[in-house]
Amino acid sequence: MTWIKEEYKFSLVERLFSSILRAGRIPKHVAFIMDGNRRFARQKNVEKIKGHMSGFEKLSETLQWCRHLGITTVTVYAFSIENFKRDKEEVDALFKLFREKMKLLIEEEQKLKQHSVKIRIIGNQTYLPEDIQELIKTATKITENNEKFTLNVAFSYTSREEITQAVQKTVEDVKAKDVRIEAIDEKLIESHLYTAPDNKVDLILRTSGECRLSDFLLWQASSSITYFAEVLWPELSFCHLLLAVFHYQRNQFLLEKFHSKVEREPLTLMESEKRFADVVDELNSNVD
Repeated sequence: MTWIKEEYKFSLVERLFSSILRAGRIPKHVAFIMDGNRRFARQKNVEKIKGHMSGFEKLSETLQWCRHLGITTVTVYAFSIENFKRDKEEVDALFKLFREKMKLLIEEEQKLKQHSVKIRIIGNQTYLPEDIQELIKTATKITENNEKFTLNVAFSYTSREEITQAVQKTVEDVKAKDVRIEAIDEKLIESHLYTAPDNKVDLILRTSGECRLSDFLLWQASSSITYFAEVLWPELSFCHLLLAVFHYQRNQFLLEKFHSKVEREPLTLMESEKRFADVVDELNSNVD
């Protein structure tokens, strides 16, 4: 097992379609809600932790696909604060797996440096055991100067908690008289988000067929394209990612067309909604 896989062999068809997509706009920041590990384990009639281990293997493979396509930032939802409510045995097993992967990451320092991969663990780390916090500090430190590709692992994370701490830090800035109240704006709050400076998410891909964001990157996803794949996370294939990127390109074109019309003619909210619906109908009719 490794964080950086190099042995995936792209088929001729995969290379062809990825080349076609790379001719268009590739999302720079892609977020994954890695849903379905436990269901995968149930289907295979194995322990839950086996499903999570398969999920890590899929993450390693997916990172290679993303680098191949030219995606430069990936954020994955690994462990929600809400997951602490699961039974203790599963949480302890997940922590054990996370420790193993952090130690493996540290061992692969030179490999990560060779591929210039930066690892950041985002979330409220105060909820985590002290030894895991130390591993996170080490993993972050040894990759902080790598700049070609960034992986944000959301662990002990929810978007509501992230926004809350960003507001709290902004209040601290005001109390310290570093910022005037009148100077508080979106950019200032964004600067305190865990994902800063890579805040804007272009594409969110969620597996397992669930159509919700589950308190993940709610601020950053305000203008992102969302793709829901009818497959469990460990079963995700390169073709699924290609379909998600095509979905992004198609809908990005739609949004740009809509915004260009709005810029030429200021509209009310009701008029904007109608105009957007007209653009969707026009695009769908052209596809048909």
